[in-house]
Amino acid sequence: MRLLTAHHRRAFITAHTLRRPGSSGFGSASTAEQVTEGIDASNLTAIVTGGASGIGLETVRVLALRKAHVIIAARNMEAANAAKQLILKDNETARVDVLKLDLCSMKSVRAFVDDFNALNVPLNILINNAGVMFCPFQLSKDGIEMQFATNHIGHFFLTNLLLEKMKNTARSTNIEGRIVNLSSIAHNYTYEQGIRFDQINDESGYSDKKAYGQSKLANILHVNELSRRFQEEGINITVNSVHPGLIMTPLMRYSELLMRLIRVFTFYLWKNVPQGASTTCYVALHPNLKGVTGKYYLDCNEMKPSAFASDTVLAKNLWDFSNKLVSSAAKP
Repeated sequence: MRLLTAHHRRAFITAHTLRRPGSSGFGSASTAEQVTEGIDASNLTAIVTGGASGIGLETVRVLALRKAHVIIAARNMEAANAAKQLILKDNETARVDVLKLDLCSMKSVRAFVDDFNALNVPLNILINNAGVMFCPFQLSKDGIEMQFATNHIGHFFLTNLLLEKMKNTARSTNIEGRIVNLSSIAHNYTYEQGIRFDQINDESGYSDKKAYGQSKLANILHVNELSRRFQEEGINITVNSVHPGLIMTPLMRYSELLMRLIRVFTFYLWKNVPQGASTTCYVALHPNLKGVTGKYYLDCNEMKPSAFASDTVLAKNLWDFSNKLVSSAAKP
């Protein structure tokens, strides 16, 4: 595993050793169905970005199985509609809608929110699941480095545009709202300064692995700062981040050969898709997490993230930086 230092290898192994159930009663072998068994989500509406494949699709399937109304937000509408039909085949009463969303385009994010608002439904749960991984250097449609744009800025902008809807839903229903950001253990492996604020779009010094780690670090920092703001305002919405574990999904299309090689030596750490979606579904639905906010979860149990991810000043700086990026790029 040449891409990781000895320190990061230790963090990687430590974070994937919870094979037995933890204090939550669940562990790495638990599936999304198991961690949500007995939960009635019939009064909830959820958005899942990247819900057309992989653990996003399994998340949508299980939320719909628990009777939630789920909106698949996806760039590939053909795949999203196929995913919906796959769910309906096994669950005829599933409430699933499909809307187009391209997270690397501010224009698309705005259009998605307009389309969602036109449905005139509440919003209880937002799961920021979609992402890209280890892609070669390229800029988004708005001129932002692609991994940072898709994994962080797109979700940051989407979340901000949906906040009033979520706040109104929480107030009118008295039901706690929940926002879940999918991060990764890779947040430990980032640039020396954590976030390259002054070089975010520079090809010079670009590392596809560190850029991915940077974007996953941003996901946790986003959660921490948003959670802090909600607590200050007394908003009935929790915000948490999760590491789903190691799963071979379409997310790894840029590094499939590397991941398959790593898997040979770390086979005992890998999960299947139902296991990979478990932590997301647990944090989104389980009653044990009522009121729990600003935390990082792995294998359905709280874990301590990196020092960078726990840095409140870095979180505030990222919030301000992200707002400036959005303001300069997201012009109607």
